[in-house]
Amino acid sequence: MRILLVEDDVETAGYVRQGLKEAGHFVTLATDGREGLMRSAGEEWDLLIVDRMLPGLDGIGLVRTLRGGGIDWPVLFLTTLGGIDDRVAGLNAGADDYLVKPFAFSELAARVTALGRRPRIALPETRLTVADLEVDLINRIVKRGGERIELQPREYRLLQFLMRHAGQVVTRTMLLERVWDLHFDPHTNVVESHISRLRTKIDRGAALTMIHTVRGAGYCLRANS
Repeated sequence: MRILLVEDDVETAGYVRQGLKEAGHFVTLATDGREGLMRSAGEEWDLLIVDRMLPGLDGIGLVRTLRGGGIDWPVLFLTTLGGIDDRVAGLNAGADDYLVKPFAFSELAARVTALGRRPRIALPETRLTVADLEVDLINRIVKRGGERIELQPREYRLLQFLMRHAGQVVTRTMLLERVWDLHFDPHTNVVESHISRLRTKIDRGAALTMIHTVRGAGYCLRANS
């Protein structure tokens, strides 16, 4: 299984990662909540193992953001917060399982195996919709308020990414990696210029602006001002 482990404690992360690798799993580590969110939303995973108490963005916030964006990777919380209310909060946030530290690795391995056996039924996605903005993924048609909008291929990819993360702030780095397939900063205004052109096309003539700049953070597509 491809597992993303989101854990800031070095000792715990090393122990869990080594044990899962020895069990035959491919394990990637993220050491804070924001990195975990970016990697879990931007790549394919069979399972996420997430600590509740993380720097940057806590585990509850991470999982709620993923579920709100329609991302359904199975999630196992691994945490010292073992009270009934803590477990309920974790499961209500969208987690599939909850294991309290300290734990026996054999139990963790068994829970990982059980989550891996659960069938995931996913219907093919054919349409993205945010308020009156629609993308027909099959025919690659974009409409706002029923009016068709012509986009260049890169603008179309950019809009798709923003809509799949509607309501979330996406960083310049995330856009470079997921829309331009660049894992370095080209030190150009390529992102800014494409956002500007896309905003002009999407928001032209509309009463509601949907593509917003979040100063010092990135961009957000949302249906409210």
